[in-house]
Amino acid sequence: MEAIGVKPSGVRRFRTIEGKTVERKVGEAVIECLGERATSIVVFAEKDDVEVMGVVALESLALEVDPITKQLKKSESLLALTAMG
Repeated sequence: MEAIGVKPSGVRRFRTIEGKTVERKVGEAVIECLGERATSIVVFAEKDDVEVMGVVALESLALEVDPITKQLKKSESLLALTAMG
C-alpha cells in the first residue's frame, strides 16, 4: 500500500479465526467499492494473509453482504435520532 501513498500510522493486534494473535501495521486510506467512496482504517497484510473487507469499511461505504446471494449490495443507512422534550 505504501506504493500507492498509504503509510502506516501504527500497529494493532488482531485475533485470527484460528485463535492466533498477530500484529499488523495499520493506516488510513480512501477506499471505493460499488461506486461508494469513504475513508477507512486499513491493515497492511503480510505475504500469506487472506484479503478481507472488514465491517468498518463496509459500514463506511454503506454496503452490506446479502445473506442469500453472498454478494455485496448497497445498504440503507440508519441515522439514530432521539426526540428531545
